[in-house]
Amino acid sequence: MTTFLDRRKFLARAGAIGCSLAASPLITPISFAQAPWDTRLVVIILRGGMDGLDVVRPVGDPAFAALRPNLNDDAPPLPLDGYFAMHPALAPLMPLWPQQDLGFVHAVSTPYRDKRSHFDGQDLLEAGTTSLNGGSSDGWLNRLLQQMPGVAAQTAYAIGHSDLRVLNGVAPVANWTPDAQLRLSPQATRLAELVMEDDPALHAALAEAMMLSDTGNRGGKRGGRAHIKVSKFAASQLRADARIAAFSLNGWDTHRNQRRALTRGLGRLSETILTLKADLGASVWGKTAIVAMTEFGRTARENGTGGTDHGTGGLMVLAGGGIRGGQVYGDWPGVSQSALYQGRDLMPTGDVRAPAAWIMRGLTGVDTGVLERQVFPGLDLGVDPNLLK
Repeated sequence: MTTFLDRRKFLARAGAIGCSLAASPLITPISFAQAPWDTRLVVIILRGGMDGLDVVRPVGDPAFAALRPNLNDDAPPLPLDGYFAMHPALAPLMPLWPQQDLGFVHAVSTPYRDKRSHFDGQDLLEAGTTSLNGGSSDGWLNRLLQQMPGVAAQTAYAIGHSDLRVLNGVAPVANWTPDAQLRLSPQATRLAELVMEDDPALHAALAEAMMLSDTGNRGGKRGGRAHIKVSKFAASQLRADARIAAFSLNGWDTHRNQRRALTRGLGRLSETILTLKADLGASVWGKTAIVAMTEFGRTARENGTGGTDHGTGGLMVLAGGGIRGGQVYGDWPGVSQSALYQGRDLMPTGDVRAPAAWIMRGLTGVDTGVLERQVFPGLDLGVDPNLLK
């Protein structure tokens, strides 16, 4: 079995912390676990810091338009509820909205604050703890499995060349890699990211180049279909014995030219969800919850290069026949200057772990005390938002 350098050990040796290779679309871990319950949970880690304010736009907030005069000047967004509107690139998912198979949770984040590092943000998101200092080395999905009675043949599959920390722990992990052509080794690409970290324009250019290498033509054939292969493989396992699947979609670091980069990313996310729906079939889709979450949001204001920078409050995407969709959940803080976090970011009003915990509670019946103490240590679940049908 190949042993890969631990992400944090690599950083220590490199002497720097910066935008991770997970901000590019080539490293996409996926994992599965077999369990006796009949519902399905799919967790998608959106690496790179997805801009929730662009994905689900608060068009009813009078302060929003002035924050993004150029980013908002594209195809009209898709109205959701009279206050929020969805990015036009998610149009393929629009039929799921009236069916209540698509929903969102706005203004959420992990407990991570202020430094806005991809490495730390992603580590904390997948660890599910309140801090990285002295916290558990296990991921929160693995801790869920450890607490569930009757789990047999726990199996995890990792796609790509890095592990998926959300499933790190005592549950065994195996690898499955779609046939992908990598132009750079993971180590070389990661080193390039670290070297370019101090210049947002350079590391954004690298992320864009990696995205283009994944979505461009190879030998006259359209490439960049790894997310489809991942989705089909996930669905095939979930139709059988697997009950939990986790993988990542990357390329959400939109420091520049966000309109093009985010459109591509949302296109992949739409195709992923719709492929899962089609391949799971109606009966399994009806008892499936898909949770897509990111390490942090992005600045409320657009920057001078047609993008946004690392922020705080973000967005969770929910889909599946088991989700009570057709709603934008969350305690909306507004985007006036006085309402912004540190005067620059969407204020987080909810812990991103709580919606995930309530969904797991509804799907598996795990005790709320176990969720607050064992799965997500330090979490206050609050009131059940009734995210499941």
